[in-house]
Amino acid sequence: MIIPSIIAIDGPAASGKSTVGVLLANRLNYLFFDTGIMYRAVTWAALQRLHAVDDEVRVTGLAEQVQIDVQPPTRADGRQADVLLDGLDITWNIRRPEVDANVSQVSAYRGVRTAMTKQQRRVGQRGQVVMVGRDIGTVVLPEAELKIYLDASAEERARRRFEELRQRGEAADYEKILDAMKKRDKFDSTREVAPLRAAEDAVRICSDGISAEGVVDRILEIIRIQHE
Repeated sequence: MIIPSIIAIDGPAASGKSTVGVLLANRLNYLFFDTGIMYRAVTWAALQRLHAVDDEVRVTGLAEQVQIDVQPPTRADGRQADVLLDGLDITWNIRRPEVDANVSQVSAYRGVRTAMTKQQRRVGQRGQVVMVGRDIGTVVLPEAELKIYLDASAEERARRRFEELRQRGEAADYEKILDAMKKRDKFDSTREVAPLRAAEDAVRICSDGISAEGVVDRILEIIRIQHE
Protein backbone atom coordinates (compact mmCIF):
# COMPACT_ATOMS: atom_id res chain seq x y z
CA MET A 1 0.00 0.00 0.00
CA ILE A 2 1.36 3.41 -1.00
CA ILE A 3 0.90 5.95 1.80
CA PRO A 4 0.26 9.60 0.85
CA SER A 5 3.25 11.72 1.86
CA ILE A 6 1.06 14.63 3.05
CA ILE A 7 -2.23 14.00 4.84
CA ALA A 8 -4.35 17.04 5.68
CA ILE A 9 -7.09 16.88 8.30
CA ASP A 10 -9.39 19.87 8.60
CA GLY A 11 -12.58 20.40 10.54
CA PRO A 12 -14.37 22.48 13.16
CA ALA A 13 -13.41 22.82 16.80
CA ALA A 14 -13.69 19.63 18.90
CA SER A 15 -14.34 17.39 15.90
CA GLY A 16 -11.51 15.13 17.06
CA LYS A 17 -8.87 16.30 14.56
CA SER A 18 -5.95 16.34 16.97
CA THR A 19 -6.75 13.00 18.61
CA VAL A 20 -7.22 11.32 15.24
CA GLY A 21 -4.15 13.06 13.81
CA VAL A 22 -1.91 11.84 16.63
CA LEU A 23 -3.18 8.27 16.35
CA LEU A 24 -2.84 8.26 12.56
CA ALA A 25 0.66 9.75 12.66
CA ASN A 26 1.72 7.14 15.20
CA ARG A 27 0.31 4.32 13.07
CA LEU A 28 2.18 5.59 10.02
CA ASN A 29 5.31 6.75 11.88
CA TYR A 30 4.69 10.24 10.48
CA LEU A 31 5.19 13.67 12.06
CA PHE A 32 2.03 14.99 13.71
CA PHE A 33 1.75 18.72 13.01
CA ASP A 34 -1.04 20.72 14.62
CA THR A 35 -0.65 24.02 12.77
CA GLY A 36 -2.15 25.94 15.68
CA ILE A 37 1.16 25.62 17.51
CA MET A 38 2.76 28.05 15.08
CA TYR A 39 0.34 30.78 16.15
CA ARG A 40 1.18 29.92 19.74
CA ALA A 41 4.88 30.26 18.92
CA VAL A 42 4.37 33.72 17.43
CA THR A 43 2.32 34.72 20.46
CA TRP A 44 5.10 33.56 22.79
CA ALA A 45 7.67 35.46 20.74
CA ALA A 46 5.56 38.63 20.80
CA LEU A 47 5.09 38.45 24.56
CA GLN A 48 8.81 37.90 25.09
CA ARG A 49 10.16 40.42 22.60
CA LEU A 50 7.40 43.02 22.24
CA HIS A 51 5.82 42.51 25.69
CA ALA A 52 2.34 42.82 24.13
CA VAL A 53 0.30 41.56 21.17
CA ASP A 54 -2.03 44.50 20.50
CA ASP A 55 0.10 46.19 17.80
CA GLU A 56 -0.81 44.29 14.64
CA VAL A 57 1.94 45.86 12.53
CA ARG A 58 4.70 44.98 15.00
CA VAL A 59 3.40 41.47 15.64
CA THR A 60 3.12 40.86 11.90
CA GLY A 61 6.67 42.10 11.38
CA LEU A 62 7.89 39.74 14.07
CA ALA A 63 5.98 36.82 12.50
CA GLU A 64 7.73 37.54 9.21
CA GLN A 65 11.17 37.54 10.85
CA VAL A 66 11.16 34.54 13.18
CA GLN A 67 11.94 31.00 12.07
CA ILE A 68 9.56 28.44 13.51
CA ASP A 69 10.17 24.75 13.02
CA VAL A 70 8.28 21.62 13.99
CA GLN A 71 10.21 18.36 14.17
CA PRO A 72 9.71 14.83 15.51
CA PRO A 73 9.91 14.74 19.34
CA THR A 74 13.38 14.32 20.84
CA ARG A 75 12.20 13.97 24.45
CA ALA A 76 9.80 11.51 26.04
CA ASP A 77 8.01 14.11 28.16
CA GLY A 78 4.55 13.89 26.59
CA ARG A 79 5.21 16.17 23.63
CA GLN A 80 3.93 15.21 20.17
CA ALA A 81 6.64 17.25 18.41
CA ASP A 82 9.51 19.64 19.09
CA VAL A 83 8.59 23.29 18.53
CA LEU A 84 11.59 25.50 17.83
CA LEU A 85 11.70 29.28 17.67
CA ASP A 86 14.91 30.50 16.01
CA GLY A 87 16.47 27.20 17.12
CA LEU A 88 15.27 27.45 20.75
CA ASP A 89 13.04 24.67 22.09
CA ILE A 90 9.79 26.35 23.22
CA THR A 91 7.58 23.24 23.10
CA TRP A 92 6.14 23.75 26.57
CA ASN A 93 6.45 27.54 26.73
CA ILE A 94 3.68 27.88 24.16
CA ARG A 95 1.28 26.10 26.53
CA ARG A 96 1.59 28.74 29.23
CA PRO A 97 -1.56 30.62 30.39
CA GLU A 98 -0.39 33.94 28.97
CA VAL A 99 -0.18 32.34 25.53
CA ASP A 100 -3.68 30.86 25.94
CA ALA A 101 -4.99 34.33 26.75
CA ASN A 102 -3.49 36.04 23.68
CA VAL A 103 -3.23 33.51 20.85
CA SER A 104 -6.73 34.18 19.44
CA GLN A 105 -5.89 37.84 18.89
CA VAL A 106 -2.58 37.04 17.24
CA SER A 107 -4.04 34.37 14.96
CA ALA A 108 -6.68 36.80 13.71
CA TYR A 109 -4.06 39.15 12.20
CA ARG A 110 -4.05 38.78 8.41
CA GLY A 111 -0.30 39.34 8.09
CA VAL A 112 0.45 36.77 10.76
CA ARG A 113 -1.70 34.17 8.99
CA THR A 114 0.10 34.87 5.71
CA ALA A 115 3.50 34.49 7.37
CA MET A 116 2.48 31.29 9.18
CA THR A 117 1.03 29.76 6.03
CA LYS A 118 4.46 30.04 4.40
CA GLN A 119 6.14 28.40 7.39
CA GLN A 120 3.51 25.67 7.60
CA ARG A 121 4.04 24.89 3.92
CA ARG A 122 7.79 24.64 4.47
CA VAL A 123 7.32 22.02 7.17
CA GLY A 124 4.54 20.16 5.37
CA GLN A 125 6.36 19.89 2.08
CA ARG A 126 9.04 17.75 3.71
CA GLY A 127 6.46 14.97 3.57
CA GLN A 128 5.60 12.09 5.87
CA VAL A 129 3.37 14.40 7.84
CA VAL A 130 -0.18 14.48 9.17
CA MET A 131 -1.19 18.15 9.30
CA VAL A 132 -4.20 19.26 11.30
CA GLY A 133 -5.98 22.61 11.15
CA ARG A 134 -8.88 24.47 9.59
CA ASP A 135 -7.43 25.52 6.24
CA ILE A 136 -4.78 22.90 5.41
CA GLY A 137 -6.49 21.34 2.41
CA THR A 138 -7.84 24.65 1.09
CA VAL A 139 -5.03 27.15 1.73
CA VAL A 140 -1.86 25.77 3.30
CA LEU A 141 -1.32 22.59 1.28
CA PRO A 142 -3.98 22.24 -1.41
CA GLU A 143 -1.65 19.76 -3.14
CA ALA A 144 -1.91 17.26 -0.23
CA GLU A 145 -2.42 13.76 -1.62
CA LEU A 146 -5.13 12.97 0.95
CA LYS A 147 -7.49 15.52 2.45
CA ILE A 148 -9.87 14.59 5.23
CA TYR A 149 -12.63 16.87 6.47
CA LEU A 150 -13.51 15.56 9.91
CA ASP A 151 -16.85 16.78 11.17
CA ALA A 152 -19.29 16.09 13.98
CA SER A 153 -22.57 17.67 15.03
CA ALA A 154 -22.35 20.71 17.28
CA GLU A 155 -24.18 18.72 19.95
CA GLU A 156 -21.66 15.88 19.82
CA ARG A 157 -18.70 18.25 19.91
CA ALA A 158 -20.17 20.16 22.83
CA ARG A 159 -20.73 16.88 24.69
CA ARG A 160 -17.10 15.91 24.16
CA ARG A 161 -15.85 19.26 25.42
CA PHE A 162 -18.25 19.04 28.38
CA GLU A 163 -16.94 15.57 29.34
CA GLU A 164 -13.35 16.68 28.87
CA LEU A 165 -13.81 19.56 31.30
CA ARG A 166 -15.60 17.39 33.84
CA GLN A 167 -12.85 14.78 33.73
CA ARG A 168 -10.35 17.53 34.53
CA GLY A 169 -12.47 18.51 37.54
CA GLU A 170 -13.52 21.84 36.01
CA ALA A 171 -17.00 23.34 36.13
CA ALA A 172 -18.90 22.86 32.88
CA ASP A 173 -22.28 23.94 31.53
CA TYR A 174 -23.33 21.96 28.46
CA GLU A 175 -25.73 24.59 27.09
CA LYS A 176 -23.12 27.34 27.36
CA ILE A 177 -20.54 25.13 25.70
CA LEU A 178 -22.98 24.31 22.88
CA ASP A 179 -23.80 27.98 22.35
CA ALA A 180 -20.11 28.90 22.26
CA MET A 181 -19.44 26.04 19.82
CA LYS A 182 -22.10 27.29 17.40
CA LYS A 183 -20.75 30.84 17.59
CA ARG A 184 -17.21 29.58 16.93
CA ASP A 185 -18.45 27.59 13.94
CA LYS A 186 -20.12 30.67 12.48
CA PHE A 187 -17.02 32.81 13.03
CA ASP A 188 -14.64 30.24 11.54
CA SER A 189 -16.81 29.57 8.48
CA THR A 190 -17.53 33.23 7.66
CA ARG A 191 -14.21 34.90 8.47
CA GLU A 192 -12.64 36.83 5.60
CA VAL A 193 -9.24 35.14 5.81
CA ALA A 194 -9.04 31.36 5.20
CA PRO A 195 -12.59 30.46 6.25
CA LEU A 196 -13.31 26.95 7.48
CA ARG A 197 -14.62 24.80 4.64
CA ALA A 198 -13.98 21.41 3.13
CA ALA A 199 -11.74 21.25 0.07
CA GLU A 200 -13.60 20.11 -3.04
CA ASP A 201 -11.58 16.88 -3.16
CA ALA A 202 -11.65 16.20 0.59
CA VAL A 203 -13.13 12.99 1.97
CA ARG A 204 -15.77 13.91 4.53
CA ILE A 205 -16.02 11.82 7.69
CA CYS A 206 -18.62 12.42 10.40
CA SER A 207 -17.28 11.22 13.73
CA ASP A 208 -20.62 11.13 15.55
CA GLY A 209 -20.77 7.83 17.39
CA ILE A 210 -17.35 6.71 16.13
CA SER A 211 -14.27 6.38 18.34
CA ALA A 212 -11.01 8.06 17.36
CA GLU A 213 -9.53 4.65 16.61
CA GLY A 214 -12.53 3.92 14.42
CA VAL A 215 -11.95 7.11 12.44
CA VAL A 216 -8.28 6.19 11.99
CA ASP A 217 -9.28 2.75 10.73
CA ARG A 218 -11.62 4.40 8.24
CA ILE A 219 -8.87 6.73 6.98
CA LEU A 220 -6.48 3.81 6.55
CA GLU A 221 -9.18 1.97 4.60
CA ILE A 222 -9.60 5.03 2.36
CA ILE A 223 -5.85 5.04 1.74
CA ARG A 224 -5.92 1.33 0.92
CA ILE A 225 -8.81 1.70 -1.53
CA GLN A 226 -7.30 4.78 -3.24
CA HIS A 227 -3.90 3.15 -3.69
CA GLU A 228 -4.72 -0.45 -4.56
